[in-house]
Order: sequence, then structure tokens, then C-alpha cells
Amino acid sequence: MVTVMQLIEKLSILADAAKYDVSCASSGAPKRSSKGRSGLGATDGMGICHSFTPDGRCVALLKILLTNFCLYDCQYCVNRRSSDVPRARFTPEEVVTLTLDFYRRNCISGLFLSSGIIRSADYTMEQLNRVARLLREEHEFRGYIHLKTIPDADPQLIAEAGRYADRLSVNIELPTEASLIRLAPEKQVATIKQAMHAIHEGEAEAKAEQRAPRFAPAGQSTQMIVGADSTDDSTILHTAQSLYGDFRLRRVYYSAFSPIPHSPKTVPFDAPPLLREHRLYQADFLMRGYGFKASELLAGPGNLPLDIDPKLAWALSNREHFPVDLNRAEPTLIARIPGIGMLSAQRLVALRRQKRIRFEDLTRLRCSLEKAKPFVITHDYRPSLAYRESSALRQQLSDGPLQMGLW
Repeated sequence: MVTVMQLIEKLSILADAAKYDVSCASSGAPKRSSKGRSGLGATDGMGICHSFTPDGRCVALLKILLTNFCLYDCQYCVNRRSSDVPRARFTPEEVVTLTLDFYRRNCISGLFLSSGIIRSADYTMEQLNRVARLLREEHEFRGYIHLKTIPDADPQLIAEAGRYADRLSVNIELPTEASLIRLAPEKQVATIKQAMHAIHEGEAEAKAEQRAPRFAPAGQSTQMIVGADSTDDSTILHTAQSLYGDFRLRRVYYSAFSPIPHSPKTVPFDAPPLLREHRLYQADFLMRGYGFKASELLAGPGNLPLDIDPKLAWALSNREHFPVDLNRAEPTLIARIPGIGMLSAQRLVALRRQKRIRFEDLTRLRCSLEKAKPFVITHDYRPSLAYRESSALRQQLSDGPLQMGLW
């Protein structure tokens, strides 16, 4: 029989091992590193993450692996077969006990569960499903459940997972097939996309038939690792754009590669700038919420600039669209002005039906005036000629090294 201390030790290992999966987390988190583990209560450690339900509520989740034993030897993964990290494994019943205990203590609202591959993909998926099934059917648990699906598992097992989980995710990990072959030879892009397609089909069928059982109502997500190979941001964003279009993913998450103890020579020994991850999240938000295409954010190969956000970078590269007359312009173009978000653009359009937009209206709507001033025209304001020089404007509006706020 497992003692409380043994269960706590397992939790310490398997919560820490889960922190590298960001497909239910937000960007801008403290730096992740494999070089030493934090305690259970550390805010930069492991155990609790936050996600969003279909109705927009932010929920705290117990975030753990079923096990960090793994048959695969993915070179970028701290839990790879050849790694010498401490290993542990929960039984499904232990995960259920922990989830219910944390839930009753009001520490969490749900569970994020992933796993290394043990025995086979089908066996691992069966164990994950067993956790969800026990929670839903035996304990009538109505909290949020996010399951990481195993791409090579039988489609029927993935379908079963969708009936119990609120969200499913299949990690593509690397943005190109060539990198996946080189760094994770046991994984295949084809099977990953087949699993994504199966989840997408399950969602579509559930929505089409009113009496059909629910299927992953919070949709599916995936993760791409940034900096484990030489892939540039342009390729990453084009891959994300393709995934959104083909499988209607809710989110693509980006995880800056973390140095791994005793790393193989196939991966870098240094982590990429965390700001690069942040810029990718900003660019991704522009694609999902503002209608930007990956080719607009990066016209050719290369990385997003680190000194300015992607929206400002696009505006500086497309000066022919600016300045924009807020009393005449289309709402979609207003939303593309640096310093003006989608909600503010909608409010400006509504306001101009009542009166002429004046510069003070931007202040009342709490737009970022410093960024917006060079790019707007109002009834009482037109930018000066000093704003015409893009290089000087870029230097003026660039973020400081510690500034990472959204626009």
C-alpha cells in the first residue's frame, strides 16, 4: 500500500515533469529550467496551472503526468528514455484520489493529465481514459478535465477520451517534419495530424447532432517547442496557421526550449530568449483575433523582431496604410492600428455614429496613445511630419528589455 509520503514524492516528481507541457498555460511565465527542481509551493515550480473553460472562466488545474517513464527518446524531452531523471508512476486510482482531494480543498477546479508512453500507445491512452472515466462515472466529477491524447492510439480510444474530457490536445512538438524525424524519430507527423483530424471530426459530429453526446466542448490545442532546432518564426507561424485552418484548433501554445541535464548534442545547450516565445504568442493572437496572415507578420524567412511587438512591426513595414482616419476607415483597419485593440476599434465605430471622433476619445477608451499617435487622424488631430521616419519611430516605440506587456 502506498503511504502518504510516497504519494507526495510521486506528486513532486510527476508535477515537476509536467511543467514543460504548456498547452494549458499562458505565456510570460517565469523561466523554466531542468537544472534543479523547485518545491511544491513555489510559484515558478509545478503542480497547478490555469486554463480557460468554453465560457471564458479561468480555472486552476492540477497538472501532472501519469508517469514520466517513456519508451520514446525525444532528444528535446527531459523525460526521454535515455534521461537519468528520477522516475515515478501513478495508478489511475491515485490520480483520482489526488484530484478529488485538491478539489475538495478548493485548490483546483479540474485536472490536466498527460503521460510518457508506457508499454504501448493504446495501453497509455487506456490508462488516461480510466482516470477520466473514474472521475466522471464513479465520482460524478463535474470539474474541468484536459487530457493529452497519444497520437498512435486507436481512434476509438481517442473518441472515448473526447466523451470524458473538456479539452484534448495532441502535441506536434516541432514545426517541421524534418526536425521531428531528426529529434523524435518514434513520432510521425502523419499520425499526429490523424489524431487531430479525429478530434476535429468528433467535435463536428457532436455539434451537428443535437442529441449526440458531448465531445471535448473546449476543443483541442497543441504545443510547439521554440529553439530546439533552427526553425525560424516564419515557419512556426505558417505551421500554426495551417493547424488552425485544417483542424480548427482553439490554441497553439509555444514553449521556449529549456536546457536539459546531460543534453544530447542534437539539441542546443542554451535556451532561446523567452521574449521570442512572447512575440510568437502576440503574433498568434493577431492571427486568431485580428485576421492577420502569417505572411503579413513575416513577409519572408526569419524571426519576429524582439524590440517591438508584431503589430507595430507590421505597421512600420506598411506605412502606405497610415495614418488612418478614425472617422472614415473600415473597422478591420482601425483594429490594426498599434495601440488600438479589437474592442476599442468596435467602440470607436459605434461612437462615430453619434459624433466626430476626437483625440480625447482615444484617451477615454484607454488606448495606448504613445503607439497610436503616429498612425491616426481624428477630427482635431493629425500626426506631425516628425513621425514619418520609420527607423526613428521604431527606436522611440521599442520595448525596453524588461517590458513585455501586450498592446
